Amino acid sequence: MLFVAYASFASFVAYSCMYGFRKPFTVGLYTDMYVLGISYKVCLVIAQVLGYMISKFLGIRFISGMKPEKRVFYILLFIGIAWVSLLLFAIIPAPYNLICLFINGLPLGMIFGLIFGLLEGRRTTEIMGAFLATSFIFASGLAKTVGKWLLVNLQVSEWWMPFTAGAFFLVPLIIAVWLLGLMPPPSEADIARRNIRKPMTGKERNDFLKQFGYAIVPVVISYATFTIVRDFCEDFANELWLETGYTHAGIFAQTSTIMSLLVLFIIGGFFLIRNNYLAFIRTHYLIIAGLLLSFVSTLLFNMQYINPLVWMLSATTGLYLAYLPFNCLYFERFLAVYELKANVGFVMYIADAFGYLGTVLVLLIKEFVTIEYSWSVFFSNLFYTASLAGIVLIFYTVQIHQKLYKSNNGYINPQPYL
Repeated sequence: MLFVAYASFASFVAYSCMYGFRKPFTVGLYTDMYVLGISYKVCLVIAQVLGYMISKFLGIRFISGMKPEKRVFYILLFIGIAWVSLLLFAIIPAPYNLICLFINGLPLGMIFGLIFGLLEGRRTTEIMGAFLATSFIFASGLAKTVGKWLLVNLQVSEWWMPFTAGAFFLVPLIIAVWLLGLMPPPSEADIARRNIRKPMTGKERNDFLKQFGYAIVPVVISYATFTIVRDFCEDFANELWLETGYTHAGIFAQTSTIMSLLVLFIIGGFFLIRNNYLAFIRTHYLIIAGLLLSFVSTLLFNMQYINPLVWMLSATTGLYLAYLPFNCLYFERFLAVYELKANVGFVMYIADAFGYLGTVLVLLIKEFVTIEYSWSVFFSNLFYTASLAGIVLIFYTVQIHQKLYKSNNGYINPQPYL
């Protein structure tokens, strides 16, 4: 368990620090500025997400073919490029500094795959992956809290704030990445339980898609939907809190900490299920349960039974219970169930790429479709749509895998149930 604590801590800190170079700018308002009729903040978000999306498409090949010994070097290189882009964002005047946010997103989109590649294929991947994945929630709130503190307390301008915030995360990031580099490879016992993970060739990627493509499609669609809602929650939470009367900077860190602990406890518990097939199927039901929580809490808020704080805490917790299993649990068990000599990065980046493509499309629709809305109404509609669509798609996916597993001579190499 000492190794688990070590790896979990290092990966959690490393990925949390990445958010310090990605999310602080979202607490800036950049008011009364427009480009081609689009508000400047939305332009900034689109620019970064476009870079992030392209990174995910490139990562399908880059991450899946990455050799383990090169991961630490690339993590530090990509973070350095992202930080320099924030310096240029402060120096170059608007609107020309939009390109800087695009450049910022390009390298940061690779970081998750590089870190998770050091954790996958182990008997304890769920625990370590749960810590890594919950850093999404905690780190986003922490990064925005630091950004807003710089704006409010130190009077740092909206242009210099993102670069300044990054400086707070640089040293802990370097230490955490150095610790990750000291990790040993998976043991023989790990390989026996989860199969060997190795870089994939182009032929192996094509063979995987021919065999499992139809089972991946509903997962990619549902994950893309969850990604859209998650990105809006992260990028425009400040506007929603201001609209509902919550103005103090600590609101981001407070809500994200509560969500992180709840999600970490639930997802990490899947480590106790030793049978890969049972854990894989139950992951689908966990996702459905999270979506039901989002739907019901949003319904209660609109019926005025709960206040905005309880609503957002419940709805986003449910959203993350649906979203995060794909980042630390779903594909890990997928590969183990079918005894595939592949890696999580390949399938993870396929899902991520289309997820961020959807985010860009929704951002543009929101700007150009002239409908009067409040942020609470907009978020309510997002939660309703994602919940209903996700429940249908994930339930359908369960049926696919139950048939697919048995047709592929299921229950070979059985493992004890827990």
